[in-house]
Amino acid sequence: MCRRQRAGLRQHAASAQAGIDKTAASVLAVALESVASVRARWGRELLGVDRAFTLLFTVEYVLRLVSVQRPGAYARSFFGIVDLLAVVPTYLSLVFTGAHSLLVIRTLRLLRVFRVFKLTRYVVEGNTLRRALRASRPKIVVFLWAVLSIVVIIGAMMYLIEGKENGFTSIPTSIYWAVVTLTTVGYGDIAPRTVSGQILATLLMVIGYAIIVPVVVEAGRISVAPRG
Repeated sequence: MCRRQRAGLRQHAASAQAGIDKTAASVLAVALESVASVRARWGRELLGVDRAFTLLFTVEYVLRLVSVQRPGAYARSFFGIVDLLAVVPTYLSLVFTGAHSLLVIRTLRLLRVFRVFKLTRYVVEGNTLRRALRASRPKIVVFLWAVLSIVVIIGAMMYLIEGKENGFTSIPTSIYWAVVTLTTVGYGDIAPRTVSGQILATLLMVIGYAIIVPVVVEAGRISVAPRG
C-alpha cells in the first residue's frame, strides 16, 4: 500500500470516527433528556446540545445536496433519507409534542461509517476460527450496529406509545425492554399494555428470531469449514 493510499485510509478512518462521535453524542443527549431527574437538572443544556447537533446535521445535509452531481438521486437514496430524518424530528417538535424523542433515529447515520470497510483488507491466517472471525469482522460490526439501531429506535417508539403510566418511564428504560425482548429473554418486569405496544412488541420478537436463526446457521457453517 503506497503512502497516498495510507493517507487516504487514515483520512477516511478519521472522518468515520468523527461521524460516530457526533451521532452517538446526539443520540445520548436525546436519551438522557427523557430521564426526568436528568431533564430537571440539565434540560436546558441538553436542549442546547440537541439544537447544535441539529444545526450541524442540517448544514451537512445541505452541503451534500450542493456538492453531489445528482442532488435528487442523493435525496431519494437511503443515506439521503437518513440524513433528512436526522433533523426533521427537531423541527417537528416545535409543533408536535413528543416528536423530539424520535431523534434516536439518528443512529441510522452510523451506517455511513461502514463504507470505510471497503478500503480495508484483512489478512487471513491462523486456524479456522481465527480466519472466519477476521473475514467476518465487518459483518459482525455491521450486525451489532444494526441490532443497536433496532433497539434504540423501537425503544423510543415504545416510550412514545406506552408512556410512563405503563412502566416505560424513559428512553433508556424502553431500550432495556427492547434488548430483553429482541434477545427473547423476556423478564416480564415491563410489558406493553396498549394494542399498539403489543403489536410492536410482537414485531420485535419476530425480528429477534429472524436474527438468531442466521447466526446459528453461520456458526454451523464455520464449524464445518475445511481446516488448513
